Amino acid sequence: MTREDLFEQIQKKQSFLCIGLDTDLQKIPSHLLNSDDPIFEFNKQIIDATHDLCVAYKPNIAFYESMGASGWNSLKKTLEYIPKEIFTIADAKRGDIGNTSKMYAKTFFETYNFDSVTVAPYMGSDSVKPFLDFDGKWAIVLALTSNQGGLDFQLLKDKDDEMLYQKVLKKVQTYGQNIMFVVGATRAEALKEVRKIAPDNFLLVPGVGAQGGILEEVAEYGMNSHCGLLVNSSRGIIYASSSQDFAQAARQKALELQAEMSEMLKNASLVQ
Repeated sequence: MTREDLFEQIQKKQSFLCIGLDTDLQKIPSHLLNSDDPIFEFNKQIIDATHDLCVAYKPNIAFYESMGASGWNSLKKTLEYIPKEIFTIADAKRGDIGNTSKMYAKTFFETYNFDSVTVAPYMGSDSVKPFLDFDGKWAIVLALTSNQGGLDFQLLKDKDDEMLYQKVLKKVQTYGQNIMFVVGATRAEALKEVRKIAPDNFLLVPGVGAQGGILEEVAEYGMNSHCGLLVNSSRGIIYASSSQDFAQAARQKALELQAEMSEMLKNASLVQ
């Protein structure tokens, strides 16, 4: 998927919502456990209820691979069910040396046909460049994450008073095209600095909702002339209800976020 394709979907749906499919057998409604494939059945109903309100889905790979072969099968069926115009993110956070990264890229881009993969850049270009060798595919690189442990390293300063996450933003942009960055919603004010360094890149912003991020602040500090944001909500949407009405409850939560996003897009100076 191209940048233009993604922006077109944002304009069409008046939304920059990404829904995280962090599907956990321990949390899905109990009546689904009698299904042949409870994970896929849950995802299917969430997708049916929300696909017109979001521009991306982000399955967290750990929730699938932890189940072995059946989990990977549920993931494959989920991907095949997602409408083709919706951007798909493999939230895998892979990061290894070149030949191993190439195999990870083949897994998610060829075997499972995701549009993008989240990547940890700690091992440098070896961890990122192999993901950029696939036409129309994206590497979404961890920059400034919303978890508390992210502070252990990401805000460390060098002798020039530059933080590690800032160096990551600058260096990774030299690796090639089709790069996005992960910036947590709970670091909303830091988005101003991120935008100085990476004015044109799309940002995947997790942490709105259950983790306490505020959508209005994310849009204020992070939106650019092409929107440039994919704001993710996972638990706040997919686990809005644990009863038979879970899909309808998920739709309501997604609709609330989409309505907010629509107003923000209308008030923004976007390229038409």
